[in-house]
Amino acid sequence: MNLIVELRQYTLHPGARETLIELFEREFVAGQEAVGMTLGGRFRDLDDPDRFVWLRAFPSMPERRRALEAFYGGPVWREHRDAANATMVDSDDVLLLRGPGFAPETGAREVLATVCHPTDGDAFDAYAARHLGPEHALHRTEHAENDFPQLPVRTGEDVRVWFGPAEPPPWPFRQLRLEPVTP
Repeated sequence: MNLIVELRQYTLHPGARETLIELFEREFVAGQEAVGMTLGGRFRDLDDPDRFVWLRAFPSMPERRRALEAFYGGPVWREHRDAANATMVDSDDVLLLRGPGFAPETGAREVLATVCHPTDGDAFDAYAARHLGPEHALHRTEHAENDFPQLPVRTGEDVRVWFGPAEPPPWPFRQLRLEPVTP
């Protein structure tokens, strides 16, 4: 399935991650799902105690806008936004992607996410054919205009994101070691 996916990486105030996770799991998961969002993996960054990483998906860009308007204009966000925002230093590190979405297998203790900046699309496709399978949930940058500008996304870059171990790519990349949040 080819979804619109946001990979969201939040930098939090020191010691605030567990506060945000508890609030997120208690209030925001059901609240976002109720307006049509699909929540994927939610993670603690194992290399940064002040970082929370998560994914959410939408069937299309118009559905993304509709769901974001419904959630951020609705009662759940209105009631809990101040508490959530108080935990955050930065919530604008967001990649807008197209791909299958991703949620870790039940019981997974660690997930490796790779964010790669290939310089040659054809060469990347050859790399992916050799080293990445369906289990890697490969995502590519969605270059559509962000039609919900209240939530910024990173622009001007072309990335590939996948989950799970693989042969290191020959282009600049960053790997995230992530611990799944278990509800």
